Order: sequence, then structure tokens, then C-alpha cells
Amino acid sequence: MATGYWLLAIGYWFWALGYNTAMGFRTFSDRDGNRWEIRPISRDEWEFAPAGDNVFPARAVRPPGYERDPYELSKEELQSLFDQSAARTARQVRNPFGE
Repeated sequence: MATGYWLLAIGYWFWALGYNTAMGFRTFSDRDGNRWEIRPISRDEWEFAPAGDNVFPARAVRPPGYERDPYELSKEELQSLFDQSAARTARQVRNPFGE
């Protein structure tokens, strides 16, 4: 029984600190009909990840300052954020062998 209380307390602190502990992500369809998942990466960055049969690369955007939860935004606000987003670039990893 005590374990349940600890898990509840830990879950509360994760929620209070702003960590995303949700089981799913908000989905969004842009004006072209492509489906995206909005994934909060940090407080300063959200990611539009492709969902379903979407073949486009993931996009990053700075979240609005007035809202931290993507579920609270309207479709128009999400479309505006999507229009401001930029495609994520693949990180250039240096070859440790110098080839």
C-alpha cells in the first residue's frame, strides 16, 4: 500500500514541475492533410513528429509563451505554430576514426 502512495507523490511532482507524463501525444492535421504528433521536448521546444502515413521529416518549434499544454491550443493556433516551425536537421556526427 505504501508503494502506491510513493508513486502518486512522484507523479504529482513530475506534474508540478511541468514534465510531460501523458501516455499519448496530441495529433494534428495540417492544411495539406498530413498528420503530426505534437511532442513537448522541453519547455522551450515542441516537435511536430510525423504520424500515420506522413513521410515528411520532423519539425521543431518554440511553444507559445501563454500555453504549455498542446491539448489546450485550437487547430488554428497549431497551424500557426506549424507554419513557424523549421525542419529538424540531422546532427552531423564526426567519425571518431577520421575517415
